[in-house]
Amino acid sequence: MARNWRHYPMACALVGSLTACAASVRQAPVDFHPRAASMAAPRVAVLETVTIKLPTAYIRTVDKGSRWALAGQVPQGDVYRPVGTVFTIEGRQVHEAYLVVSQQAIVGFYLPGDRTYSALPTPVSLSLGDMQ
Repeated sequence: MARNWRHYPMACALVGSLTACAASVRQAPVDFHPRAASMAAPRVAVLETVTIKLPTAYIRTVDKGSRWALAGQVPQGDVYRPVGTVFTIEGRQVHEAYLVVSQQAIVGFYLPGDRTYSALPTPVSLSLGDMQ
């Protein structure tokens, strides 16, 4: 059976584009200070939905009404973990992520599985309020 090899380069290009890898989530080691286990973690609710475009080109949404508990601090800000759910960010891999908030803005994410920090290129405003 004769093959038509002139289509081969085009097929390779198509397969290559379909298997191209996403960008990795940039991470840096960070000094995380968890809240003392004996202290009740303050809980807050998000007052307005926020959409975050990650440097990996993926988009994440922090929904209005979602609940977050103060988990600790990193040098970049306060670390909030989601209550009753898991929040992730995505690149080449999916990472569990906590919000890092400073001056009423999300400045990045603490990745508890890796014990690292992933910065956002531009802070994203965030309105937090007391849980009802």
